Amino acid sequence: MKYILVISLFLRGHLTPNLPSFLLRSTSGVFLPHASFLYGALSRSTSGIRFSTFTSSSNSHDGSDYEHEDTADTDPSLDYNELYSDFSKEDVETIEAIFKQPGTHVHNKLEQCGVRPTHNLVTVILSRARNNWEVAFTFFIWASKQTGYVHSVRQYHSMISILGKLRKFDTAWSLIEEMRGGKDRPSLVNPQTLLIMIRKYCAVHDVGKAISTFYAFKRFNLDIEMEEFQDLLSALARYKNVKDAEHLLFCNKNVFPLNTKSLNIILNGWCLALDDLSEGKRIWRLMKEKRIPRDVFSYCSIMSCYSRAGRLNVVLKLFDEMKLCGVEPDVKVYNAVIHTLAKGRLVKQARSVMTMMEENDLAPNAVTYNSLIMPLCKAQLLDEAQEIFNEMIQRGIHPTVRTYHALLRSLRTGEEVFEHLQKMNTMGCIPTHETYIMLIRKFCRWCQLDNVFMLWDKMSKIGLDHDRSSYIVLIHGLFLNGKLEESYKYYQEMKQKGLLPEPKIDEMLQAWVAGRRDSQENKVTCHQENKKVVKFEKADKERDFHKKPEMRKVMRERGFSFWDQ
Repeated sequence: MKYILVISLFLRGHLTPNLPSFLLRSTSGVFLPHASFLYGALSRSTSGIRFSTFTSSSNSHDGSDYEHEDTADTDPSLDYNELYSDFSKEDVETIEAIFKQPGTHVHNKLEQCGVRPTHNLVTVILSRARNNWEVAFTFFIWASKQTGYVHSVRQYHSMISILGKLRKFDTAWSLIEEMRGGKDRPSLVNPQTLLIMIRKYCAVHDVGKAISTFYAFKRFNLDIEMEEFQDLLSALARYKNVKDAEHLLFCNKNVFPLNTKSLNIILNGWCLALDDLSEGKRIWRLMKEKRIPRDVFSYCSIMSCYSRAGRLNVVLKLFDEMKLCGVEPDVKVYNAVIHTLAKGRLVKQARSVMTMMEENDLAPNAVTYNSLIMPLCKAQLLDEAQEIFNEMIQRGIHPTVRTYHALLRSLRTGEEVFEHLQKMNTMGCIPTHETYIMLIRKFCRWCQLDNVFMLWDKMSKIGLDHDRSSYIVLIHGLFLNGKLEESYKYYQEMKQKGLLPEPKIDEMLQAWVAGRRDSQENKVTCHQENKKVVKFEKADKERDFHKKPEMRKVMRERGFSFWDQ
């Protein structure tokens, strides 16, 4: 009875505003065995714990393999050669041209374009329009109504991911309800469908709705096992809700027993998502106290954290310890050691570790070379970094986006930047949003606004939509360069696309708009007053012109002159 009350209170406080009603029916009856999960979340949410607010700052990758970006459900990079098998590039260009035309009659123009949708075409278009949910959703609905075409799971997942990214959760849930099917068609909802929603809720730090979505598995006749629970923990930790993930883990240790993988998720969150060494050490000690075996992933997480902290001695000590414990280092562990040595400018020692790595039949990869190049670029040892970069290419290892980002960050002139950008394209390494955001920020700092606008236009030409982060960087850069009108123009454009502005930028621009409005009103008032004054003075002069000069007598008394009264 206690569990039923706890769950109903939790749902009343966290679900009713934004989750569909079909998730609320009989929830307490279905999930009684796991009620401690919600009980733990409720006890935390009522104890004064405040979730952090959403920020747009990208996570820096300081040589580690930890992927912060959620790529499992967004398809940010697609194999277009494979997808173009059942449609032409002209079809994509036709549809994108419709999207760029002014006006709101996109649906009517799609009806008249003569393009027949296919699964691959819809996948490509949704990927390219993923930062404009209205355009993507209009196209998605149009495609679903075309004769002979029905969306597959992949297209539904792409659209749900786009909606979740831009916080259109109600619309995303309506698509999930549509996926449930009915009597005449099977349900398309699978664990990945709900996991997408869980990740999107975690990304905006709405832990309550992420947990509720996890419990919606039963509503869709999906099993909740250890793997699903660990997926929830991983989503929470990945988006920096590590404290909540840890609390949920220990609240449910009777239902989902503690094991190495579960604690690795928490350790990884503290060490890599939040880069909190003290908390990482606490979990590390806890694993020993609970006699939970540490595997290579455990060592990799804690060593990466020590590596970023510059604790070379500890990293090497852990490296020796894991071999004594019978845990064989993998490529990621070697990369962490190499990165630590390179960060301490011990390039020869780092190369020795790379040699040791190859002797153990572990081939260096792009991350290995990045672990050398990134710290060297940061230390402005550009000759050494370029030498390692050349070696990387000679060995047939293709540089990644992060490799070029490290080099681009260290450059000091616009000519060098565009030269390296050209090399990047020549090598087949496609620039990403992060690439352009970094360069726009750099050129704004250098006050080279012509290059800023050139990069901004280039993004559209290569199929990169202007997303929230790119708008924020451009608007802020223009504002700091005194280009207030241009900054406000892009601010309005951003809001028209339904993208949320950064609070500080929003406040600055609103203050500027208010000041400009007051200034204009004052100018109008002063102009009107000046007109009145001019007319008055002119009338006085005309009137005085006809008057005779004023005659007054002066009298002298005791050496002083006075007007005669």
